[in-house]
Amino acid sequence: MFERVLIANRGEIACRVIRTCRRLGIHTIAVYSEADKDAQHVRLADEAWPIGGPRPADSYLRGDVILDVAKKSGAQAIHPGYGFLSENTGFARACTDAGIAFIGPRPESIDAMGSKAAAKALMEKHQVPLVPGYHGDNQDTDFLAEQARKTGFPLMIKAAAGGGGKGMRIVRAEKEFADALASAQREAASSFGDTRVILERYVDHPRHIEFQVFGDTQGNVIHLNERECSAQRRYQKVLEETPSPFLNAERRKAMGEAAVAAAKAVDYVGAGTVEFIVAQDGTFFFMEMNTRLQVEHPVTEETLGLDLVEWQLRVAAGEALPLRQDQIHAHGHAIEVRLYAEDPDQNFLPGSGKLRTLTLPAPSRHVRLDGGVIEGDTVTIFYDPMIAKLIVYDTDRTQALQRMREALAQCDIVGPKSNIAFLERLVRHPVVIEGRIDTGYLDRHLDEFLTGDTPPSDQALFAAATAVLLNDEVMVAREAVHGSDPHSPWASADAWRIGHAGKRIVALSLRDQRYDIEAHGHDGSYQLQHGDAHCNVHGARLNDGALSARFNDEGIRLPVYADAQRVSLHDANGQRYAFVRTAAFAWESKEGSGGNQIIAPMPGRIVLVKAKAGDKVEEGQELLVMEAMKMELALKAPRAGTIESVSAAQGEFVEADAVLVRFTN
Repeated sequence: MFERVLIANRGEIACRVIRTCRRLGIHTIAVYSEADKDAQHVRLADEAWPIGGPRPADSYLRGDVILDVAKKSGAQAIHPGYGFLSENTGFARACTDAGIAFIGPRPESIDAMGSKAAAKALMEKHQVPLVPGYHGDNQDTDFLAEQARKTGFPLMIKAAAGGGGKGMRIVRAEKEFADALASAQREAASSFGDTRVILERYVDHPRHIEFQVFGDTQGNVIHLNERECSAQRRYQKVLEETPSPFLNAERRKAMGEAAVAAAKAVDYVGAGTVEFIVAQDGTFFFMEMNTRLQVEHPVTEETLGLDLVEWQLRVAAGEALPLRQDQIHAHGHAIEVRLYAEDPDQNFLPGSGKLRTLTLPAPSRHVRLDGGVIEGDTVTIFYDPMIAKLIVYDTDRTQALQRMREALAQCDIVGPKSNIAFLERLVRHPVVIEGRIDTGYLDRHLDEFLTGDTPPSDQALFAAATAVLLNDEVMVAREAVHGSDPHSPWASADAWRIGHAGKRIVALSLRDQRYDIEAHGHDGSYQLQHGDAHCNVHGARLNDGALSARFNDEGIRLPVYADAQRVSLHDANGQRYAFVRTAAFAWESKEGSGGNQIIAPMPGRIVLVKAKAGDKVEEGQELLVMEAMKMELALKAPRAGTIESVSAAQGEFVEADAVLVRFTN
């Protein structure tokens, strides 16, 4: 086994590899960019070396610099994690040439599967089922348009060198093909440095089911069962689970054999994933092979009781696979979701900023957390905005889903916006509970999973107000203990006034809407009013992150967090609300950003400018395309009108809130 391993990655996966290495007594060497000098993977590793600027191209994609660090630090092996250089043939080969083990497949295997087009041609030779389409070398635009017509619509454009949903577009009509192709090629060039694409017949309402495969240098190849990843938004996986609720034993066996055949076709060594598109009738087609560890590998580990990173290390060190195919036995059900700094109500706009509060459930046999940040860390603009992976395990799928609901309810993030509320709605939705979601469902019915502008229920407002009142009374009592006269009537937070009963106004804001709740009473007993709605509260207590009380004589217990600035809670239906506290007698309405300009929603690079000064445009017309957080953002006209000026040029890097387009008044 290796004694010194360099991890050529960052964030969650770097921390994940470090944990296994530490358990095995392996000395870990981290690398970091300027943006990551205080990151958790740097703090957890036994030693860490700087490798360049904050942008990936200046640091984590610089294979020559990373290899130089490996030589200087005495690393015997390099673990690439996923993303960055994990599927880079040149880097894998350079490691081998330098006498340093690459903890992954052989360069030839990466090369064979790294191109979707080449992989499909290879699979075709080995009788692995393929989706009809075009995966050849001719990338002439007119020729691709002709192949698209032959394939038929709807079809899928995919980046030939890519993965992770980058460079993918669905085209439903011939007239949409040219624009979709150009957009896919731009994203492919940005993400992979390769504009080549393949075309595939689009399978309506497909499932996405992948098989974990593992090979060793002795020629053994097995699979470690499947993971269902059908819950996707724009080809990005949102929820992963194993076993798949869609597969029966016969389908599982056939797909597992096809996955092993695909891996054997390239003499595969190490961890890999063979991904399939599965039609509603159970027919399956090879989609691609990811020649690395997958983000969702923990669900496989939880049901099999294995450490796949340890397997990677042992296989790379020349050992045989620890188990044979007939020794693989799964137990229970595991589900994973990814907590992201993003705003689902703003088209999942990626976020950045300091994590002022990061509360996550305590790890247990049923709950696992794989993260790369802690409270106080910053989610930067330069990398994927994932905060943590939340994985749950239980005896069956029903229990696992309930574990996930409970775990998400314990999550609280303050700083950049997060997708927690979106995930909570997802795991409560019938299409997920019943196991019938397909890869396009979220994009077709996204409104079913967003909070939108739905106002909070009176129960939620009364519960939030009760939590605020209890929190304030505790704070006042604590101050009184340290004050000169704790028995003074002015030390009581009951709003008492001479000659009449006290009244307090609890003012809350949610999505720029103000809510005033009138309150009488104290010490857990209140009379509350909002508009025409009234509520008598008795026996209210805040303990261990929960509010328990009788609301109009109905006993209720709700997860709640309250402080001087905010109150967050779940109502009886599991709906999450995050209220901001505001002054009771001072309210300023928030004006919109105005219809006379377009501002950059975050730092990023302008990749396309579609308008110029003097143009007359319609509301919703796309004027700029911006690349930020590894995705393209379309910036559209807020109203119909005439453009006064365009302040951004193609290729230019702009800061957040920079004015990009102005309209005439």
